[in-house]
Amino acid sequence: MPGETVSAPEPGKQIIDLLTEMKKTIVTAESCTGGMIAAALTDIPGASAALYGGYVTYANTAKTRMIHVQARLIRDYGAVSNQVARAMADGARNTAHADYAVAVTGIAGPDGGTTHKPVGLVYVAVSSELATVVIEHRFGDLGRDAIRKASVQAALDLVIQVLTGIED
Repeated sequence: MPGETVSAPEPGKQIIDLLTEMKKTIVTAESCTGGMIAAALTDIPGASAALYGGYVTYANTAKTRMIHVQARLIRDYGAVSNQVARAMADGARNTAHADYAVAVTGIAGPDGGTTHKPVGLVYVAVSSELATVVIEHRFGDLGRDAIRKASVQAALDLVIQVLTGIED
């Protein structure tokens, strides 16, 4: 109808639609979000055409055992770091033999923050065969639930940017 605004599809649907059209797959590797990204994608009917699955790698040993993040990266940089987010995304994509991977590691709080790495620090990474992109977010101490939700949104947004070639 004239004057009617058409809203963009929700990020999860947009991702599943894009990947299905491209005949590509994605896998998730999640720490602080605990499977929330995979849940956002599986909420979409038809997600099985594009979603390989997900790894919840909350513990450091899960990161090393499940998706082959090198223990020295965690030791040298910390689990919440650009380097570990990158390794999580690359490790998940390679382990699953998926076309893309999205990974999140962060400090959702209420504890665990330091001056250098405060509560609300989150790294989101998307890996493809061409490149791995990592973005640092500092959400602040919004509360655990809000930080986790913001992390999911940031992850879905970055996947869309990578899939559509949008640059920030």
